[in-house]
Amino acid sequence: MRPEPNVSLRSRNTLRLESTAEFFASIASEHELQQALAWSLEKNLPVTPIGEGSNVVCRQQIPGLVLGMGLTGIQLLSDDGTRIRLRVAAGENWHAFVRWASRQGFYGLENLALIPGSVGAAPVQNIGAYGVELADFVDAVHACHRRTAELVEFSREQCQFSYRQSFFKSPTGRDFIITAVDFVLNRVGPLAYEYPALAAALQNQDKTPENILEAVIQIRRQRLPDPSGTPNVGSFFKNPEVSWHDAEVISMRWPKLPQYPAKSGQVKLSAAWMIDQLGWRGKVVNGIAISSEHALILINESADSIDAVLDCAEQILNSVEAEFGVRLAIEPDILG
Repeated sequence: MRPEPNVSLRSRNTLRLESTAEFFASIASEHELQQALAWSLEKNLPVTPIGEGSNVVCRQQIPGLVLGMGLTGIQLLSDDGTRIRLRVAAGENWHAFVRWASRQGFYGLENLALIPGSVGAAPVQNIGAYGVELADFVDAVHACHRRTAELVEFSREQCQFSYRQSFFKSPTGRDFIITAVDFVLNRVGPLAYEYPALAAALQNQDKTPENILEAVIQIRRQRLPDPSGTPNVGSFFKNPEVSWHDAEVISMRWPKLPQYPAKSGQVKLSAAWMIDQLGWRGKVVNGIAISSEHALILINESADSIDAVLDCAEQILNSVEAEFGVRLAIEPDILG
């Protein structure tokens, strides 16, 4: 493990923003991670882990040591004929893992297919799509403390999962770098296909895990641009959650605004619908385009720096708040 100085991160973030790491090290094992952390501690440098860069917005300079998390491997922990426990290294590609699990007959993650990023990033955000959240299938998360290099295991309860949130996004949780995730999947079990777009796509098909997987892939390909060819980080804004009282008041003025019960007990509002209503879809602001296919997607057409991205996002946030009285939050992490 030998950190390199002044390494470009443009190819390591899917918005393709110009960004430079003060130092960079590729990490392929827990031992290399511990070595890198010891090196950063000796030099008193901050540490920033990065996976596939599909849910981050990078500043032009990232001080300290940036870790390219490349740990790979899938381990079968147990199989009782119905439930399967797997340990998956943080650097595995998320969609490739979902595909692999489906081919093995290990089901549950079909609704989360084609979400960009790595396995290690998935619990941080508690990724979710089409009525399913990652938290439903996590048994444990393995991580390394940034300052002590101690390896720690977190139970599902300790991960404190909620909508697009986890312990690992808290100030204390950010001290830990995820190295692997333990999943519990099923050979048979309940399928989730009630989400309207998914239900429509499956209307004339058998409700099988394989058909759900292919339907999710088809829907996402139709609606969401591929970050490998179109620089973006997926949904840039979270759907806000409000109290039932506030949701009722809002519905009196905007009865067509989609509302869904949230696991938190509140009501989730459609951020895309609100942004659409304000005419943002298809607009371009300082080289950042709001996708004409999906109002939550910001596409980098010509911007080099984070300033253009955040300025565009701020204009959208302010307009939604002024019209609907709801402050949206951005979904990706800002690095640097």
